[in-house]
Amino acid sequence: MINKFIFLSLVLFIFASCEVSPKPINYGSDGCHFCSMTIVDKQHAAQIVTKKGKAFKFDAVECMLNHMKDIDTVEVALYFCNYYEQPGELIAAQEATYLISENIPSPMGEFLTAFDNMEAATVAKEENGGELYSWNELLKHMNN
Repeated sequence: MINKFIFLSLVLFIFASCEVSPKPINYGSDGCHFCSMTIVDKQHAAQIVTKKGKAFKFDAVECMLNHMKDIDTVEVALYFCNYYEQPGELIAAQEATYLISENIPSPMGEFLTAFDNMEAATVAKEENGGELYSWNELLKHMNN
């Protein structure tokens, strides 16, 4: 009976630890997986979750993009980023609209900010200048 309980507990632990979903970012204590800076900015952080459920946290979208150059992205299940209007909230990075504007600083100096939707990004662009990018456009831009 005890062996069954131990076995079932191990199986549940394995499945729970492999959950493919974002993990909470502990702002002020978690370090960026790419540059090792402490993640403090709730408007610019990002996260990759692998197919095995391992989360890699970043202090900025640009660190996540730089990390992607060093890994096999086939193993990545999910990409997330904070968005400007709701600090600390994560959204799917592929659904965000990005603004590169020198009037909105980001932790690594790329001036890259994610917005939840095109309308919010357009308003921010009108107020701050800069260029708008979709996820795919941003990937191309950052790889040049």
